[in-house]
Amino acid sequence: MLRCVLCVFALLLSAEPGGSAQIYPLGDEGGLGRQFDGIGGLSGGGATSRLLVNYAEPYRSQILDFLFKPNFGASLHILKVEIGGDAQTTDGTEPSHMHYENDENFFRGYEWWLMKEAKKRNPNITLIGLPWAFPGWVGHGKNWPYDFPDITASYVVNWFLGAKRYHDLDIDYVGIWNERNFDVKYIKLLRYTLDKFGLQRVRIVASDNLWEPIALSVLLDPELSTAVDVLGAHYPGTKTSAEALKTQKKLWSSEDYSTFNNEVGGGCWARILNQNYVNGNMTATISWNLVASYYEDLPFGRDGLMTAEEPWSGNYVVESPIWITAHTTQFTQPGWTYLQTVGHLDQGGSYVALTDGEGNLTVVIETMTHDHSVCIRPPLPRFNVTAQKATFQLKGSFASITELQVWQSQFNFKTKQPTFFKKLPPIKLVNGSFSVSLAEDEVYTFTTITTGTKGSFPDPPPSARFPKAYKDDFDVRSPSFSEAPNFADQTGVFEYYTNLSDPGPHVFTLRQVVTERPVTWVADADQTVSVVGDFQWQNLTVTCDVFMEEVQTGGVFIAARVDRGGQSVRNAKGVYFWVFADGTYKVTNDIAGQTVLAEGLSGTRAYHWYTLSITVTGHLASGLLNGYPLWKNAVVLSPKNGWAAIGTKSFELAQFDNFAVVAD
Repeated sequence: MLRCVLCVFALLLSAEPGGSAQIYPLGDEGGLGRQFDGIGGLSGGGATSRLLVNYAEPYRSQILDFLFKPNFGASLHILKVEIGGDAQTTDGTEPSHMHYENDENFFRGYEWWLMKEAKKRNPNITLIGLPWAFPGWVGHGKNWPYDFPDITASYVVNWFLGAKRYHDLDIDYVGIWNERNFDVKYIKLLRYTLDKFGLQRVRIVASDNLWEPIALSVLLDPELSTAVDVLGAHYPGTKTSAEALKTQKKLWSSEDYSTFNNEVGGGCWARILNQNYVNGNMTATISWNLVASYYEDLPFGRDGLMTAEEPWSGNYVVESPIWITAHTTQFTQPGWTYLQTVGHLDQGGSYVALTDGEGNLTVVIETMTHDHSVCIRPPLPRFNVTAQKATFQLKGSFASITELQVWQSQFNFKTKQPTFFKKLPPIKLVNGSFSVSLAEDEVYTFTTITTGTKGSFPDPPPSARFPKAYKDDFDVRSPSFSEAPNFADQTGVFEYYTNLSDPGPHVFTLRQVVTERPVTWVADADQTVSVVGDFQWQNLTVTCDVFMEEVQTGGVFIAARVDRGGQSVRNAKGVYFWVFADGTYKVTNDIAGQTVLAEGLSGTRAYHWYTLSITVTGHLASGLLNGYPLWKNAVVLSPKNGWAAIGTKSFELAQFDNFAVVAD
């Protein structure tokens, strides 16, 4: 048996060129290529790490180790986070450090915690902050953040100052992004404001969207060129523009991947990690998203490097993109340099080579076929990849290398028995040459680095659905995070609140705190809403104490079978039980309140606590106010299932307490 295994290795890897292998030189005689800036993940854009913070130990630390711990798992070089803007930015809302102009709180949300955990594992990790949205006051009533660029710049710079003052975090880069366009005046003013407050080390990535028109603007405007350090593009399809190359700036794929993390997703990631440089000279690639820690039925479910969406069970899954990342990250570091001798393989696939300038060399090869490496965007042109033998001839300062470590991943789509990040025996080189037989859908790393490790932990607990009986009284005196566990804010921000003027049972509550529509690129709902639970719930009872703070116009709701969230939340349907401060109630089949199932007088008013309860069974729904029937047998034909939820009529202050749900 041992003899057969050795035969297989001999067929796969050989130091003798032999056969009809295509020869690929790897050397530095003609100089080197661009400096490598790293591989990273993106938390935010939005609320994609929402459930991670709710994991109990040791599982939370294990997940973080797979993401950030060097020589263990993905070993990421870069962490990019959303600068929360109180607005829906894809899968949820992240809180701002300044809800209002005279408000500052640098302990909201979980991105501060995540950055510190990443730094704890890798002190050299690069940190990036990017605002996807802004609180309404920044736009002065307009859905546009750049009419008052001095205000916007001060708001963003304040986040960087708070990161250092309260968390001892030195953020390395700030992104400039807006779905519609960038603003040249703002970029220049942001550079000025950063410098004014001693943040010269913070560099600017622009426009963090498309190559154009930012590249042409940089070429034509010397002052803008001085302000911008990196040109970043979203989902570039491994291609850059001629103008971007002419700028001589660093080129990054500053948001990429965004693909379901099965094996095809892993193949997408393998292909673009190599070809972003081979085709486009991009020296950093950042995955949206870092970890799929949001309800899977929200938009872009499981589009993370790994999956951690069940804090109630402790289950998580180390998906293939983690190990594909390791093929590069465990054997290179930012500051290494690409060789000029990189490119496409003769029969399809690609190879890159990097060096630390001190004699170390890492070569990464991928042979992903078209159908097994499709990313969610952009469309992928047809190409062919077939099995082949390749010989690599080391030249220049690498010619004297006599041994390389070998790591292999095989997707094995036909047998559906993949193997990822497997260490093979080292290969001995003869006259600086080695050959490898490459099958379809493989990734190899050949390297002088000997510290690579496929980290592991005991299996996490088995997957389990959200508990059918769940309650939360929000009585947390010193919360670690501003959000209640498992509640996923879709519009608005629901934070722990301590009402010291209330000596009664509602001192500790959950409060919706956003009072003005944020500046956002997503079609936010006009109402605020936070979902919780199991999307498959059908028959359930939801109960919650509610408290309105708007005397004339206030309104709150509890809901069941909420069928949409994220950037689709505006069109969410379900069963919504509303009470209003004007003494009325309404039951609607949608969050917009257009389809009315029941309505009437409730006697409710602001600044009083009420207990609402809604029960949905089959096609019928009923509701209680303070334990007494208010309406019953409302006919609900659709949706058939969905989350539980709480929310408000508009962006207004309101409180919630003693939430409970019981599902069949």
